[in-house]
Amino acid sequence: MLKISKFGGSSLATGDQVRQVCDIITADPTRRIIVVSAPGKRHSDDIKVTDLLIAAASQRLMGKIGASECAEAIERYRNIATELELPTGIVESIAHDFTERLEDSTENADLYMDTMKAGGEDNCARLIAQVLQTRGVEAHYVNPKDAGLLLSDEPGNAHALPEAYNRLRNLKERPGITIFPGFFGYSNEGHIVTFSRGGSDITGAILASAVRAEVYENFTDVDSVFAANPFLVENPAPISELTYREMRELSYAGFSVFHDEALEPVYRAMVPVHIRNTNNPKSAGTLIVPECNTRETPVVGIAAMSNVCCVYLSKYLMNRQIGFGRRLLQILEAEKISFEHVPSGIDNMSVIIREDNLPVDKEKRVVEKIRQTLAPEDVSVERGLSLIMVVGEGMQHTVGVAARATSALAKSDVNIEIINQGSNEVSMMFGVKSTDMDIAVQALYKEFFDGHNS
Repeated sequence: MLKISKFGGSSLATGDQVRQVCDIITADPTRRIIVVSAPGKRHSDDIKVTDLLIAAASQRLMGKIGASECAEAIERYRNIATELELPTGIVESIAHDFTERLEDSTENADLYMDTMKAGGEDNCARLIAQVLQTRGVEAHYVNPKDAGLLLSDEPGNAHALPEAYNRLRNLKERPGITIFPGFFGYSNEGHIVTFSRGGSDITGAILASAVRAEVYENFTDVDSVFAANPFLVENPAPISELTYREMRELSYAGFSVFHDEALEPVYRAMVPVHIRNTNNPKSAGTLIVPECNTRETPVVGIAAMSNVCCVYLSKYLMNRQIGFGRRLLQILEAEKISFEHVPSGIDNMSVIIREDNLPVDKEKRVVEKIRQTLAPEDVSVERGLSLIMVVGEGMQHTVGVAARATSALAKSDVNIEIINQGSNEVSMMFGVKSTDMDIAVQALYKEFFDGHNS
């Protein structure tokens, strides 16, 4: 049996946390491949190491030095090493590595930023390997390039190349415990490239798929995935088990406990994912599996995504114009804008976009191109919206879920701006004003989970 275990930034923020992580690793001999993030926040007002490195890189790209931000990142590792009574050489090595990265060429800004960002995970992996070695454990740091983690040449949004999986499969033959840095890999040209933010989850999923792990353990700072955001709903019900599709929908719509892109590799290899708490490893956690046949309610969770906008356009006999939708989406593609949903009617179409993908300058260009290219009778952009997702595979076998949801929103005086349901009936989306988001989540949770709180 072979487990892949990934530890998030909050699990590695201090010396005590690192000590606990090492206890967890050594408690189970099947935990032979470990993926680590960069040290996260020690408290709510703290700064993540990755954010410090981004700030340092940004200073360099603006023609400044960035030394103070880089020094602060180094100090984080120094504090951890001091707490663990590690040899001073490990910190000197980390400081040298960060300094080299900071002074690297900035000719390609995107690649330079990725080189800096990747330093957090890379040096954390070296540190964890050192801690285990001081305990007398056979542990080895492995660089993603040496292991064969080849990624597409897309800085900040890379994806694993098909050939990477065959190369990574050899990791299971390595002796001892392999410590693998998350978040980044290498392009075919030899450049460091990173996944999207939070991408250490993706690294773990790729390795779990490549070696056909028995389970992919994802250690974080909560006991389980909950049916709703604990900041919006008091004492939400824990979810003991859910499917890949359900987790994908919930992650996409705001459940930050697991990266939504990380599900594809494990789904393809049918590797179960076990969400666990580093600070409470005896907790049952949440298991993500291909199918879940035992559930009392049709809905497994309520998620919310804020800061979205809607591009709305209408044109009489739109449905008769072949290629109308394609031409609309090509306008967005030309501006490098990704979209979330495209609800449509006979003579109208809406495109849901995250607001940060449509700044005001792009909005003006997009609207003008739509007018010139498609000649709609009306085109407008509405901002300040939120998407509420009601998720559950049981909905496809249950009559009246939509009626219950819309009734619950109406009783709470929440106006529905947009409604959309996928053909697979795993999720139902409601667009509401952002000012109504909290009320909407609470109303839907009460409707589907009242009486099921833990």
